[in-house]
Parts: sequence; C-alpha cells; structure tokens
Amino acid sequence: MINSFLLAFAMYSRVPMPGPDWEKEKMKYVMVFLPVVGAVVGAVFWGFGALCAYLSLPGLFRAAGLTAIPLVVTGGIHMDGFLDTADALASCQDRERKLEILKDSRTGAFAVIKGGLYLVCSLGVWSALPERLLPVAAVGFVFSRALAGMSTVTFRNARGTGLLATFTTAAEKRITRAALGVWILLSGGAMILIDPLAGCIAAAFGAAAFLYYRLKSYKEFGGITGDLAGWFIQNCELALGLSYVVSACIG
Repeated sequence: MINSFLLAFAMYSRVPMPGPDWEKEKMKYVMVFLPVVGAVVGAVFWGFGALCAYLSLPGLFRAAGLTAIPLVVTGGIHMDGFLDTADALASCQDRERKLEILKDSRTGAFAVIKGGLYLVCSLGVWSALPERLLPVAAVGFVFSRALAGMSTVTFRNARGTGLLATFTTAAEKRITRAALGVWILLSGGAMILIDPLAGCIAAAFGAAAFLYYRLKSYKEFGGITGDLAGWFIQNCELALGLSYVVSACIG
C-alpha cells in the first residue's frame, strides 16, 4: 500500500516523494491513491483561490492561477494525454493508426490548437467561479480522478500493453474497484453536502463526461489507454468547471 501510494504521486504529480519500487507486483493499488493526488491539487486550488479573495487580487490573476495549478501540481501528465488524444482523434485514420499516434512523442497541429482552446476555456470558466464554490471545485479534482481510476479497472484496455496495462494487470481489481467506488461516493457526496445545487449539477456533468469517455474510447480506439484516461480527466475537470458556472447562474 505504501509503495502504491508513492508510485501514484511519482507518476501523477510533481510532489517530491521517496523513490518507490517499480516492481510489477508492488503496483497493485496505484489507482486507489490517484484521488489522493486530486486532493492535493484541490487543496492548492482552494488555498490559492481563498488567498486571492483575501488579498482582493484581480479576477483575471486568480483565473490564470487556477488554470495553471492543476498543470503545475501534476506536471501536465494528464494534459499530455489530452494532447495526444486530440491528435489521434483529429487524424480521421483507422483504429490501429490512431493507437500509433497516441504513442508518437511528436506534437501535431491539432494538439496545439486543442490545447490552446482548452486553456482559454479553462481561464473563462475559472474567472466565472464564485468564491463560495471554491470548496466544491476543490473536491471536484478528487471526483474526476476517482472516475478515471474506476475506468482503468472496469473498461477494456485498447492495447493490453503500456504503463496503464501494467498498473491494471497488477491491480487487485476487486479491492481497487471497491476503494474507488468509496472515493466516488465520498467526493460526490461532499460536493453535494457543501452546496446541494452545485454538487448535484457537478455530479451530473461528471457522469455525463464519464459516459462520453466510455462511448468515444470504445468507438475510436476499442478501449482505453493511459493517454485516454488523461484526456478524460482534463475533459471532466472542464465539464465540472462549466457545471459550477451553470449552478451559479441558476442559483
């Protein structure tokens, strides 16, 4: 468990940790701790937003910081998957060629375009986030990663190889599913408890993003990969951000 915890932070964040053991049999519970990385992202996100409010800093400065924080804390690993997937989807090639594009280290024009568009949309969403919904948004980073983790032990793997396949093959899937189910319930429940309206809308938007992820990945790639899981986390975070704006308009 301790090694899986260290591996989760070594892989999915830039938080300094002691060097973990990369032996396959010691990777069983990495996905269980992916939401913990989200908790760290959420804590920094919340703290920065609260500090900006306390110091009465300009809204654009706050929005820029909130956009950057998830990328800085994670080292952009999920954005890397988002960009690779953007290139693959835009290629309009067959399934095998799309999977090859996912593995290509080169960045295509569509990745640059989609990445820029994503950051602009994030900036707009976080600039419209009311201060009272900062705690809900912070918990959302746990929720998105709990859903992503659940997908790795329930969805079909498109390749059967790669780092994601290594983690999920080594995973004790029944225990991992149960733990991630608890994470989903706790984080979703926390969002609803903090703000019933915003929490319910966020949970609905997150579920819709999860369903779209499943349908799109199976249709285009025959399953999921690590890049697709990152693509989902980025899309889910943006969908959750949009849900907070919607709830603020309604409420």
